[in-house]
Amino acid sequence: MRALRRLGSWAGLFILWLVHFLPLAWIGAIGSAIGSLLYRFGRGHVTRVNLALCFPQMPERERHELGLRHFRMLGRNALELSVMVWGSEEQLLRLARHEGLEHLRAAAADGQPVIVFAPHFIGLNMGGIRVAHEWPGSASIYSRQKNPVLDRLFLKARTRFGNPVLVSRQEGLRAVIRVIRSGKALYFLPDMDFGPRDAIFVPFFGVPTATITALPRLAGITGAKVIPVVTRQEGEGYVARFYPPWEAYPSGDLEADVRRMNAFIEERVREMPEQYFWAHKRFKTRPPGEPNPYRRQRRAAEEPA
Repeated sequence: MRALRRLGSWAGLFILWLVHFLPLAWIGAIGSAIGSLLYRFGRGHVTRVNLALCFPQMPERERHELGLRHFRMLGRNALELSVMVWGSEEQLLRLARHEGLEHLRAAAADGQPVIVFAPHFIGLNMGGIRVAHEWPGSASIYSRQKNPVLDRLFLKARTRFGNPVLVSRQEGLRAVIRVIRSGKALYFLPDMDFGPRDAIFVPFFGVPTATITALPRLAGITGAKVIPVVTRQEGEGYVARFYPPWEAYPSGDLEADVRRMNAFIEERVREMPEQYFWAHKRFKTRPPGEPNPYRRQRRAAEEPA
């Protein structure tokens, strides 16, 4: 069975390699169609739960259409991984443009450590490519994939430009601190549900959300500037927008700092709600006594006649 799964993974990899020869418009159309199917048969349920929690006033039909648009964009992004891995440098840099890079360059000129805060929008891997290309020797945190074929693919995509340093999530914050203090810009994605450890509950769209405190803690320990970047899927490509570094961050109030992070993400989500990564179980970890919102309710058994 394991051999069959490995064979299937290699077959999928070969198909993805073939995809990169297609025009971008074709890749986008095929990926969008695949995304529509995944919305129905994949993690559409998780997305619908997330959208209902975050946009309770939105009519259900509108949330359905929003979720479908999200999966179409997600499917397109998944196929564009082929360009990230096998496309030419010229193709890739044309696919992923940038705005506000002067904020990153100014930080480099100052010699101050930098954390590039990248929330989980669909285009975050494209944004990571731009950071690695523009700032050689940058760093990011990497979680190994259980599937070795996928692991090899993602590693190749992440390390194409700039010789980036990948820190294993299992190495913990000490390894990350060493990397930041060495002068490497850290491309950091702290807005997922990693469980209750090192997390506090703060609002996200009004929902108490387990949020890790690593961003303000790392900034405080290393003295790093926090420069947000949000990558938007736009036209046939992506635009990574770098924002000015946050002033007075961290403030010394850990909860206030984590709230500020979530508030920033929420503002960007409202600008392009179809592009946040809704397929993730963001609200799985709940305060004591609250049920898991993703657990499907079983239909009550019919009473005997």
